[in-house]
Amino acid sequence: MNKLGRALLATTALGTATIAYAAGIERRHWTLRTATVPVLAPGAKPMRVLHISDLHMTPNQVSKQRWVAALNDLNPDLVVNTGDNLAHKDAVPAVLRALGPLLDRPGVFVFGSNDYYAPRMKNPVRYLLPSAKTKRIHGVTLPWRDLRAGMIERGWQDLTHVRRTIEVAGQTVFAAGLDDPHLKRDRYADIAGAPDPRAALRLGVTHSPEPRVLDPFAADGYDFVMAGHTHGGQLRVPFYGALVTNCELDRTRARGVSRWGSHMWMNVSAGMGTSPYAPVRFCCPPEASLLTLVPRPVMPGQDRNEGVRFGARKDMM
Repeated sequence: MNKLGRALLATTALGTATIAYAAGIERRHWTLRTATVPVLAPGAKPMRVLHISDLHMTPNQVSKQRWVAALNDLNPDLVVNTGDNLAHKDAVPAVLRALGPLLDRPGVFVFGSNDYYAPRMKNPVRYLLPSAKTKRIHGVTLPWRDLRAGMIERGWQDLTHVRRTIEVAGQTVFAAGLDDPHLKRDRYADIAGAPDPRAALRLGVTHSPEPRVLDPFAADGYDFVMAGHTHGGQLRVPFYGALVTNCELDRTRARGVSRWGSHMWMNVSAGMGTSPYAPVRFCCPPEASLLTLVPRPVMPGQDRNEGVRFGARKDMM
């Protein structure tokens, strides 16, 4: 075999091994991402918030269901679910089973496109195009109303286009949320206006972190916004990061905590699932986020990342 043949063979083998790893190992490498974020009112007590997003659950994903249920052992004060829970018409019982212990804790949620519509086979090239230039392709309608009823019955609150005051660990959280901006179902006018300044935390919740909704949250004075949708890029290049975000958010913010404007912070979860038609992750393991919220500093002019401490990721197979 000549040098060209050996090079082609080696390239093919490497590509096959990479795909096998991305599809068979990393997408089941359940990971806990931690961060400490200074977003509470001065003098407030620290608050532990568990952020779950993009489960994309199918009925047979038993390992994922068990791992999500075990997150209850982290003893979060509040659970925030930012949507895309479903990937199959029969997945509602599996999602409720996974969330089961967490549903007994204070929780809020909004839905994403894959709560409303089942995934469909799509040309992967579409994900490399600007979000504004891609046409939305919907699958069959999913039983999102059943999922909503199951969550509400256990005590979680639907934040879709409403503003609510919630008691969390003896402190007041003022929260507001939007329907999915990715589907252009968001109506910020329904929740517009300054949040309660007396609250320990002023929280915004959305599925897709579109700048057009992040900007009004920041302008109204929210401390923290939580979102999902991006899958962290799902396929990331070492030393470069996400190739795309599947929305208008810049790729450097595809996952994790970052600053938005002079006051507001946000956390974008890389989520825990994938579309059944693209069951791969590379350099971007499925994750949930445990965020320790602490009082924000009172000194003006802090550096972009001042006050944020990122904990080591805990990989949990």
